[in-house]
Amino acid sequence: MANFLHQGDLPAGLFADATAVAIDSETMGLRLGRDPLCVVQISAGDGNAHLVRLDRSSYDAPNLKALLTDPKVLKLFHFGRFDIAMFLLHLGVLTAPVYCTKIASKLARTYTDRHGLKDVTRELLGVELSKVQQSSDWGAANLSDEQQAYAASDVLHLHRLRDRLNAMLVREGRMGLAQAAFDYLPHRAALDLAGWEDVDIFAHS
Repeated sequence: MANFLHQGDLPAGLFADATAVAIDSETMGLRLGRDPLCVVQISAGDGNAHLVRLDRSSYDAPNLKALLTDPKVLKLFHFGRFDIAMFLLHLGVLTAPVYCTKIASKLARTYTDRHGLKDVTRELLGVELSKVQQSSDWGAANLSDEQQAYAASDVLHLHRLRDRLNAMLVREGRMGLAQAAFDYLPHRAALDLAGWEDVDIFAHS
């Protein structure tokens, strides 16, 4: 298992044979329109993680953008709503197709209200994730080894989580509902970016 740090973009053809990649991002905060996108981390489920430290002056990352929009590659997220909106805002692309382990967890694990990545990974995979570096300075010129390890940990387990959650969704008869939610997710992110972040457009009032 290894972590690879890339400056500005992914190497061309890095995920040419991938059918599903796990993706997460690191930002300077959690507010759309205020906090910049700094790092995108990706894993093909092979135990390796590739971290892209973005050039915030241009966000010119054609290989990354091509992967995010490739219809043949499923993008796995945990709380993809935020990442997808960030990619749309800063990279100018709408990410699809997608799968979100947090949505899957909420639909499958109705016996709990603990759907954070740390909780889901601990229960379903027996893996303990550290969140110590979550609030560190992701806009720094150099990422520490600890930051890189943290960023990698957020994508290294998503393929296995998807498999476990899919089995639970099928068992509970909710796989079709989950797929519909995944298909809608990029549009929900676009609504967030357009100003409906805190509005339930399906509500009566």
